[in-house]
Amino acid sequence: MEPKWLQWAKELQSISQASLTYSKDVYDLERFKRIREISVEIMSTYTALNASKIKDLFANETGYATPKVDIRAVIFREGKILMVRENTDGGWSLPGGWGDIGLTPGEVAVKEVKEESGFDVKAVKLLGVLDKTCHPHPPSPYHVYKLFILCEIVGGNAVEGIETSAVGFFREDELPQLSIDRNTESQIHMMFKHLHHPGEEVFFD
Repeated sequence: MEPKWLQWAKELQSISQASLTYSKDVYDLERFKRIREISVEIMSTYTALNASKIKDLFANETGYATPKVDIRAVIFREGKILMVRENTDGGWSLPGGWGDIGLTPGEVAVKEVKEESGFDVKAVKLLGVLDKTCHPHPPSPYHVYKLFILCEIVGGNAVEGIETSAVGFFREDELPQLSIDRNTESQIHMMFKHLHHPGEEVFFD
């Protein structure tokens, strides 16, 4: 679970963002700007990031605050799962990334697999919708819903991408060091459960 300071900071950010969008009173707007500043100060105090970086990352959005969507493609071949090694932290993850405006979740999964692994795939089935705060990820400034989509390879070859340095297939008992900001070991085991039991219901929360 997230630390309380992070929950408070994100809630303050959400309140201030919505209020700055819909409020008209000039004095209220000043108060809500201060609430946003406090959320940034909390994040800066408890992380290694400076306030200006956090403001760019965490407090620059407008409109009603809603969770971001992270889409991960789940691909099996001969009992192994496809993973890519991330350049940012050297850990391995399921191919994927943020949802894109104008693309469906399945289209995002197909695009990300091609860009990060070189394989052409088709999206087949939704396997899970998970709230990142309910799983053992590192603290994140965003509230994130993670969509896991089963895909099948229809062509292409393993090719590293701009953001990845290697492509591989792994058995459930030989998982590499994971990029836990993107996926956890327990989540990978959840995906293997779908491989072993095709009728498994969609995971959520």
